[in-house]
Amino acid sequence: MLLEHIYDPDLAQGSYLIGCQAENTAIVVDPRRDIQVYLDLAQQHGMEIVAVAETHIHADYLSGTLELAHATGAQVYVSDEGGPDWIYGSGFDDAVKMKHGHQIPLGNITIEAVHTPGHTPEHLAFLVTDGAQTTKPGFMLSGDFVFVGDLGRPDLLDAAAGGIDTRFEGARQLFTSLRDHFLTLPDYVQVLPAHGAGSACGKALGAVPTTTVGYERNFSWWAKYLENDDIEGFVAELLDAQPEAHAYFGRMKIQNRQGPAVLGELPELAEYTPEELRPLLEREEKILVDTRSHNARYTAAVPGALSIPDPGKAATHIAWVYNPEEEHRDLIVLAADADEAAQYRDHFIRVGVDALTGFVPTLDSLLGEPVPTITLEELDAANPDVLLDVRNISEYTDGFIPGATQIAASRVVWDRDRLPQDGTIISYCASGRRSAVGASALRHYGYHVVEVIGGYNTWANQPGKVPAKQQPH
Repeated sequence: MLLEHIYDPDLAQGSYLIGCQAENTAIVVDPRRDIQVYLDLAQQHGMEIVAVAETHIHADYLSGTLELAHATGAQVYVSDEGGPDWIYGSGFDDAVKMKHGHQIPLGNITIEAVHTPGHTPEHLAFLVTDGAQTTKPGFMLSGDFVFVGDLGRPDLLDAAAGGIDTRFEGARQLFTSLRDHFLTLPDYVQVLPAHGAGSACGKALGAVPTTTVGYERNFSWWAKYLENDDIEGFVAELLDAQPEAHAYFGRMKIQNRQGPAVLGELPELAEYTPEELRPLLEREEKILVDTRSHNARYTAAVPGALSIPDPGKAATHIAWVYNPEEEHRDLIVLAADADEAAQYRDHFIRVGVDALTGFVPTLDSLLGEPVPTITLEELDAANPDVLLDVRNISEYTDGFIPGATQIAASRVVWDRDRLPQDGTIISYCASGRRSAVGASALRHYGYHVVEVIGGYNTWANQPGKVPAKQQPH
């Protein structure tokens, strides 16, 4: 048996290619939407991808299941559990709908669906048995059910899918899934989750890529609650201090349930000179994505540009600031060449931002005045209409600059009605990078935003500075 873990550090998302080396056939589970990595792996190992499966309807990225099936002709397998509200839509009419216990044969390998509700009602995990070695499963692809040191959060349906208090039932379902379908497995079963550290699908995911049933049984935070049959204690701890759900998660849920648009072969990206791009930006026909470091804009900037300062987090950050349901203009990215621009496009399409059509290799004559900034020393005397903390709610609760209002950078586009259109907003985060992303989005919509140079961490380390600790409203 061949097993490959394909991990995207940007979204902390993992997918898996499992292959039968006797028949040279493979299945991919939970693929991302830029599918070339799976095609390359299959070619490298001389295998044909004949099946694509999903553990559940994802919220944090746009599924590549239909994209990969379109490219390879593979059969699609999705859940048929969870009730009528969680049935996959028309994009999956040709998919095999799986109930608990459904088996996918792959040569000597058997992949068995296990209904493990809790994170979502329809969630499936997959038990993998290498028939060339044993008749017992040796691996569980756990999706968003069990992570390394944590569990899939059950509150996303409330936060991202319009549910009302579904988190309590989800937490109880998760307890039952652990008791009936996880802890009944032998300790040696390897657990291969769909997310790692940094994912917003849990609150304390480990950085190690895999775990085992035995390790989680003995060392996880939740093990004591299962051992004592303490479901109420389990629910309380599971739901406590979950991180904010990014605003774009709702869009992902809807598209992934219905079936994401299939892109097929992507066109070449157009190259622009600054002179060619300038009138398109001035007429607001295109939007520039400025990929320079966030502090480079303190010297000179392009009016109206979106700041995406970290190429490794390009999918995450573009999903924070560009809402395809509201914004329909094409994106032009600052990139050295077509290959680098294509890498940005790969990241963008992972979150359903399909609008990147070209690149500009230098900004040169496009650069104008720097973005408005303020130093920490000047901040004490400032009197903004809003002092905006764009860190996550857990960071804010631990301490913030007195007087600050919290709206995470991942939510400012969706919650901008909470901010004054005509006033002055001073924005900060921990170091300046997230503030740059969020502030650029607000400026794009006409808000006057001044960025703090240095950020909260530097402010809190200054003598005499006392962070506020009150709970946010």
